[in-house]
Amino acid sequence: MNHEMSQRALLEAAAEGLRRLAGDARCRTAFAAPSSALRDMLSPAARRYVLASDRAGFLEQAARLRSRGYRVSAEFAGPDQGATDAVRAEHVVEEHLRLLDHEPAPDRIGLDLSRIGLAHSAEAALRNVGRLAAAAALRGSEVVLLVEGSEDIDTVLAVHDALATRYDNLGITLQAHLHRTGDDAMAVAGPGRTIRLVMGSSPEPPDVALARGPALDDRYLDLAELLLDRGVELSLATQDAEVLAAAQERGLLEHVQDIEMLYGVRPELLRRHRVAGRTCRIHATYGVNWWLPLLRRLADNPPMVLNALADIGRDREPAEAAAHQAY
Repeated sequence: MNHEMSQRALLEAAAEGLRRLAGDARCRTAFAAPSSALRDMLSPAARRYVLASDRAGFLEQAARLRSRGYRVSAEFAGPDQGATDAVRAEHVVEEHLRLLDHEPAPDRIGLDLSRIGLAHSAEAALRNVGRLAAAAALRGSEVVLLVEGSEDIDTVLAVHDALATRYDNLGITLQAHLHRTGDDAMAVAGPGRTIRLVMGSSPEPPDVALARGPALDDRYLDLAELLLDRGVELSLATQDAEVLAAAQERGLLEHVQDIEMLYGVRPELLRRHRVAGRTCRIHATYGVNWWLPLLRRLADNPPMVLNALADIGRDREPAEAAAHQAY
């Protein structure tokens, strides 16, 4: 028992270290630099967790996953260098609009406001979310706002509140680890509203958030139950097999919109739930700015660090093939 507890503590500490690396400005700057050695070195590992480098590749691979019975969410990790914030934001918006023009369009877009103008101004982010929500509504698609650090949550909630009554296809992500999320859930939950419930990946101090562990697992399940009781269309976004087993024991899995996992993380677990007849979703990133997606996926499953190191030591094809075949 002590060994199991120490092993879990070690994995949780490793995950925390990966989250800190993901958010470290020095690492992100080094990754974004032209001819980045860091990007070149990590590229083979990223191919296990990033669906494609461009839109055409994403659409091809997403069609393959859909043919196997999965829903697929799209998150674009676009260029993060060589342009102003406003130009980068417009590039990301235009990419999503082109993606929505495809037939069939993705049924869900995951939208990080920091990529569509939040760094420039909250008004720019609000305007761009409205453009994308309107375009997605015409295609029968959802737009779900993603949330990273706690410092951005008030702005993300304000954007959601400003547009939610106009666009019923607009959803939001809630992070269970934050102490404030119970109140936020009560504020945004409503019949038919899409909410994506995650554990939370950003490093936060103890007075802001719970660390990973049994207390957070219990809070996650309690929040899921609260949201379902309020009629929410809930995406249960977790790769934790024990949490999903507990959700099944509580009778929650029969009522969620879907079980969602990040592409490349625990594909065998998601496959088991799909085979059992549950609706399953893959949150898939595409693009070239994959520093954050890679580190966060490893943080969500620290044992996969060994696979990442092995991928770096060989060609990218085995990593891609392993990820594809696992589903």
